[in-house]
Amino acid sequence: MTRKGLLLVGHGSKLPYNKELIESTASLIAEQHPEYLVRSGFMSMNKPSVGETLDAFRQDDIDLLVVVPLFLAKGVHIVKDIPELLGLPEGGKKGTFAHATGAIPLVYADPIGSDPLLADLMVNNADAAIRADN
Repeated sequence: MTRKGLLLVGHGSKLPYNKELIESTASLIAEQHPEYLVRSGFMSMNKPSVGETLDAFRQDDIDLLVVVPLFLAKGVHIVKDIPELLGLPEGGKKGTFAHATGAIPLVYADPIGSDPLLADLMVNNADAAIRADN
């Protein structure tokens, strides 16, 4: 059975928190959605890089690759850098991925953006801060 590949892209950081967040989110997706083969990759400072992760996906048993940036908003990485790594034109969302078995569909998702779930998370964080003892 082939699956869809999901590349979760993180920014990367000198501090460990960004990498930990991306990797734990990738693990949660993989646990909750077995139809996806989930890997993470980073734009800078952390490994594996997006390019290294794309190379790993070339050998996987997938029939589609979707690239999902774990970013809140559009910026230079979202608009220029990631599409360039994927071989997509600026603003492009669909293309092909050079897989070991031949070209397969490639889909590039939007960043998180404004979403009611994000608003709920921020209120949860505010409430937790209010309740905190320190």
